[in-house]
Amino acid sequence: MIINWQEFTPIASLIGGAILGLGAVFLIIFKGRIAGISGIIGALMQFQNTPKDHYLWRILFLLGLIGSYQIYSIIFGAPTIEINTNSIELVIAGLLVGFGTRMGSGCTSGHGVCGLGRLSTRSLVATLSFMTSGFIVCYLLLHWIN
Repeated sequence: MIINWQEFTPIASLIGGAILGLGAVFLIIFKGRIAGISGIIGALMQFQNTPKDHYLWRILFLLGLIGSYQIYSIIFGAPTIEINTNSIELVIAGLLVGFGTRMGSGCTSGHGVCGLGRLSTRSLVATLSFMTSGFIVCYLLLHWIN
């Protein structure tokens, strides 16, 4: 394996991770809620079941996610994103991710960031499942299928 030192950003990644962790801590302390993106978006889509006082913080959280990218791209420039697949494969991948987050009762941010921080056994199992599946798929795609 070769590290591309021009793309390797450990300091920026550490700062971003610390900011994400702080945001997750603030959300759980001040709102008693987990910063899992699938749960936040899912509750916004369930109009009947979501309490009215939960809409504002969820919308502000999502605006913060989008706005932080905008601020970052103004200061440091937008990263180059290259997608080498067609739209049908992207839709299928998105549906599989959505199905997986419902089946796993949460996404990588909810389980990996917040659940592990709370020492949740369920989140540990979920995170190990996510990571193991990702490693296997990447290995197969890089070494067997091509």
